[in-house]
Amino acid sequence: MARVLLSPKAQRQMSRLSKTIRARAYKVVERLQQWPEVSGAKPLSGRLAGRYRVRTGDYRLQFRVQGEDVVIERIGHRAGFYEE
Repeated sequence: MARVLLSPKAQRQMSRLSKTIRARAYKVVERLQQWPEVSGAKPLSGRLAGRYRVRTGDYRLQFRVQGEDVVIERIGHRAGFYEE
């Protein structure tokens, strides 16, 4: 079982989500505890290589695997999610 951590940025983004979306995001966090047996996780490419994303509706959670830990780096709406 992996330990799931939220970066400070992801914590801020999570707190700004509506109650409904936040509940769905926490369900994804629970699923990520079963890493690497997580369905729907896709590896990212290009400048985001080494990171993954999992979606819930129109929202995305970007994370990286660091040893036994899964570190969620960003949470946001799909529109402009990969641009920064």
